[in-house]
Amino acid sequence: QVRQRNSPAPAPSGSRTVREAADKVLAIAARGRTRWSRAILANRLKLRLKNHKKAKVRPKLPATVAGSSRLIGGERQQALPPLEKRVKVLRRLVPGCRKLSFPNLLEEALDYIAALQMQVRAMAALADLPTGLAAGSAESSSSSSNPVPMS
Repeated sequence: QVRQRNSPAPAPSGSRTVREAADKVLAIAARGRTRWSRAILANRLKLRLKNHKKAKVRPKLPATVAGSSRLIGGERQQALPPLEKRVKVLRRLVPGCRKLSFPNLLEEALDYIAALQMQVRAMAALADLPTGLAAGSAESSSSSSNPVPMS
C-alpha cells in the first residue's frame, strides 16, 4: 500500500520570487503609511494563509449567476467615457486603491510610482554588479577579523 502526500504548492519561478521580494521590501520601506503598501503586505499574508489551508471544492455556478459582466437579454452596456476607463484601469494597477476617490487615487498613484522608480533604480544597480564581486565582497568582509590599527 502506497501513501501519497499532498505536495506543497510549487515554488514560484525565479523572476516571480524576485518580484515578490522586491514588492515586499518596497511595502516595508513605505512603513504602511500608504494604502498600496498595506495592500501588498496584506496580500502576501493572505497568500501565505491560503497555501496552508486545504483547498475547498465549490460547485461551479453558471456564468450568469457568478456575476457575468454581460447583461441578460442581449442589452448592451453603455460605454464609459475615456477618462473613466483610464481611472478604472489605474484603480486596478495601484494595490489597495480600487474603491478610492479620484483625488486620493492620484495621491496614492504618485507615491506608488515614485516607490517603483526607486525599486527600478535599485534593481538596475544590482544587475550592474558583477556576480563575483558581490560574492567576493561578502566573503572578505566576514573574514576580516583583524582590525586595522589606528595611528
